[in-house]
Amino acid sequence: METNSEYQLLLTTCPNMEIAQQLAKNLVTNHLAACINIVPNLYSVYEWENKIVTDNEVLLLIKTRQDCYTTIQQTLLQQHPYQVPELIAFSIENGSPHYLSWLNQVVSQAHLK
Repeated sequence: METNSEYQLLLTTCPNMEIAQQLAKNLVTNHLAACINIVPNLYSVYEWENKIVTDNEVLLLIKTRQDCYTTIQQTLLQQHPYQVPELIAFSIENGSPHYLSWLNQVVSQAHLK
């Protein structure tokens, strides 16, 4: 196991599969993420505008580098349909050296453009 916190796992939710796929493809195509898992059938309960809301949502698990966070955040603010899109980051402290090397190679291409 390699210890390195330059990598992150980001979480965001989407209202449906179509939007989740669009955002995921955009982030991967632009080399801001190496891989995004789309998890359907998420049931969310939250407070919004002083009301308790329940929604079916889709979760994105975004594997990226820490230095891409700001660009990903800006992308979500511009393209996400939610007024306040969720974006939570977890540092990847440990991971397979081969996987993290691949992640780094794919995402680093964004800095070459």
